[in-house]
Amino acid sequence: MKRCNFPFFVAYVYEKDESKLQSLPLRVASADEVASAWAVTQPPPNSGLQQSRTMTHMDYKYTLLDSGGEDYGKRPLLLQVDQAPMNLFAVLQVRPELPRRRGSPGYFRKVRLCGVLLGVAVTFVIMASYVLTGDRKDLLLTPSPYHHLVNPPGTFSAFNLSLVKDYAHLQLVVKSIESKVEFHAGRRPPELEALLRSERHMFSVIPRQFLAGLRNPCWYEEYAGNVTSDPYRSNLYARYARSFRTVFQRLRSTFQKHLSSRDGKLYRIRCLPYFYIIGQPKCGTTDLYDRLRLHPDVKFSTFKEPHWWTRKRFGIIRLSEGFHDRYPVEDYLDLFDQAAHLIQGSPAANDSETPSRPNVIIGEASASTMWDNNAWVYFYDNATTGGEPPFLIQDFVHALQPDARFIVMLRDPVERLYSDYLYFGIANKSAEDFHEKVSESLQLLDGCLADYTLRSCVYNTSVNNAMPVRLQVGLYVVYLLDWLSVFSREQILVLRLEDHASNRKFTMHTVFRFLGLGPLSQSMESELNRSPASNSRRPADKNLGPMLPATQHVLRHFYAPFNRKLAQVLHDDAFVWDSQT
Repeated sequence: MKRCNFPFFVAYVYEKDESKLQSLPLRVASADEVASAWAVTQPPPNSGLQQSRTMTHMDYKYTLLDSGGEDYGKRPLLLQVDQAPMNLFAVLQVRPELPRRRGSPGYFRKVRLCGVLLGVAVTFVIMASYVLTGDRKDLLLTPSPYHHLVNPPGTFSAFNLSLVKDYAHLQLVVKSIESKVEFHAGRRPPELEALLRSERHMFSVIPRQFLAGLRNPCWYEEYAGNVTSDPYRSNLYARYARSFRTVFQRLRSTFQKHLSSRDGKLYRIRCLPYFYIIGQPKCGTTDLYDRLRLHPDVKFSTFKEPHWWTRKRFGIIRLSEGFHDRYPVEDYLDLFDQAAHLIQGSPAANDSETPSRPNVIIGEASASTMWDNNAWVYFYDNATTGGEPPFLIQDFVHALQPDARFIVMLRDPVERLYSDYLYFGIANKSAEDFHEKVSESLQLLDGCLADYTLRSCVYNTSVNNAMPVRLQVGLYVVYLLDWLSVFSREQILVLRLEDHASNRKFTMHTVFRFLGLGPLSQSMESELNRSPASNSRRPADKNLGPMLPATQHVLRHFYAPFNRKLAQVLHDDAFVWDSQT
């Protein structure tokens, strides 16, 4: 190589012969190793053989990603590590040129110089990854936790991912995205038989009919275990979360007295939620959850967010850890046993098995339920869906509970994204860092939309994992339209955090009416309005100040067409979230 340049750590390859770009040895090597490897690939001087411009595939795992085309020699290319896209900081600029003869003056000095520069660059990458990731254990060179499991389908066209701060350039990116956005007619839900085939065990456990006389969906299930054994010993929620072990210990102590006997067999009561708070994250769902718990006829799962529908049933505990054992539906149902026992009462004191609290309803508040379908690509066949999920979370919920009700709390997506960054971000958070991550994410989405539909990109696991900020979570209308493809508008209550913050009493009474709940006592009504907001921004994050005006302006333009469509679907212009709202 004649030169080693590293201005943005982006691979620009100008070679026009695609056959010569099957692999380029980009592994880190010492100067001696580079010289030795180069010597092997060259014919002896004066041998009469033409010197080759290509290098053989050596012991490395770095290859180039590109979709081909007439502009092959003009576009920058992404690198791939172990069949997974490499992180932005790990990409180097390479310009292959005709090699000089080994015996030319200064040859070894140039090789050593390039080796030193390459070593400095890699050292910088490693140090930067530690600084930027803070308490993460993996470097930025490490692929996403999903990537080492399955090669995600449908890689999109490569494009320049350098950290662009140029405001004019970002405006062009947003305009490019807007020109590609199309809201198609409602999706066609899958057939019930297809759902049954994909989740046979779940449908074998949960019946199609529930107990009459109860508001909440409950049923009796035959208990075949030993009455003296621990019914929760294999529950994976209890195994992986210490905070829940106390709850399960209390359930163990009262489990036997809630078994009912009939025809020589023992039965336990099982329940699903009557309603779900399904989203969105950083939109006030925790505050809504805390205030709803004040109503005496509302009970929740043993903790706020089980994330069973979106993550645990696929074996995802933490996104950074890949896949574990899949949580069976029985483990999910165990989380509602406390509320189920309250509805049931004590069978020993009630020979008629008439429920003691038939008006009690159960809720579940996983804020990922509305939008997170990232696991689909690893479990469902997408050969005939054009890169879109064949099944969504709501398809399974509807098949089991066609009468379920859902509450969605939304906020200005621009502010939601910044709040999300501050809450889930790690070290070195700043308005400038947020701006760079927004720029990166916008370019990723723009690149995906060049080849795929909007829905494909929104549900594209590779794109979602690559985005440094969760830009896609604020595309509310895309998810809402998919939920409305299986549930009626009357079953979904959509609220705004801004309205809730200004008048919590009005919001909570709206929710009570939606769930068919009676009025609160005067003391509880006072508590409902007196309680401070839950899960507000941490003091350290408040000290960082607002986002940069340029970032806010770019994001407002990006989200504008999605907000307008949302306001149209909901027949409420407040969901436009213009600057005066």
